[in-house]
Amino acid sequence: MKPTLFLLAAGMGSRYGGLKQLDGLGPNGETIMDYSIYDAIQAGFGRIVWVIRKDFEEQFRTQILSKYEGQVPCELCFQSLDALPEGFSVPEGRVKPWGTNHAVLMGKDVINEPFCVINCDDFYGRDAFMQIGKFLSELPEGSQNKYAMVGFRCCNTLSENGSVARGVCEFDDNHHLVEVVERTEIMRQADKDNAICFKDEQGEWQPLEENVPVSMNMWGFTPDYFAHSEAYFKEFLADPKNIENLKAEFFIPLMVSKLINDGTSTVEVLDTTSKWFGVTYAADREATVERIQKLVDEGIYPNKLF
Repeated sequence: MKPTLFLLAAGMGSRYGGLKQLDGLGPNGETIMDYSIYDAIQAGFGRIVWVIRKDFEEQFRTQILSKYEGQVPCELCFQSLDALPEGFSVPEGRVKPWGTNHAVLMGKDVINEPFCVINCDDFYGRDAFMQIGKFLSELPEGSQNKYAMVGFRCCNTLSENGSVARGVCEFDDNHHLVEVVERTEIMRQADKDNAICFKDEQGEWQPLEENVPVSMNMWGFTPDYFAHSEAYFKEFLADPKNIENLKAEFFIPLMVSKLINDGTSTVEVLDTTSKWFGVTYAADREATVERIQKLVDEGIYPNKLF
């Protein structure tokens, strides 16, 4: 069975014009998301699913889904603040969404095959989709608890316009993920021979290997992941500190770390030569447009995708 691409798009608002996820960066107004979907189709993915807000459905179908008609089967699911397990309710004053793994959980009724989760506003590159597509499509039928993440080489994920936040990955001899450590400031330091460095807890810059794998939120799961997520989300909601903290979020790395630490699942770290880019800073936009145009000029992408 061909894997499904699952795009996290619930952060999109209803004001179409000002959203960086929908900014036309390609020669015919293509978004970064369009390139991800094109690459996924090339890598053998057979279906596209988005998780969005319900109040954005009509506009999303008109302005986004319509362009993929006849290209690939598409489906929507919806994230809302009150989409909670039975017996739980939204804490008074809570307005912030429940986080990325809650968004993933919304796909449990529409995804029954291996799937890849990505952000809709990151340019991941063809090789990254090839790596995760190969992993998912080669899983034995009914496979459970054998997951993957694409580990981008840190040097391929930096911005020239400021620091970036990345999950730095540690893996064992089997290339299985051991830990993801969030580093909120990573950049090259001119006074350290232009080496990549991260700012530690004491505010000091520490060196980081050029090719150390970092997470860009590109995960490969099988449908059993939904059951794990549902069970742990109940634990998350039952923890008083997560109810008192109105900004507490149920993130994918939180769920993955629990499964690894419990010995329930393995997560293979897949290497990729792809170079990530995105619009982290306003100044990144021009460089992103130029990089996409260069890929079109090199024949990697057609001038018009869909």
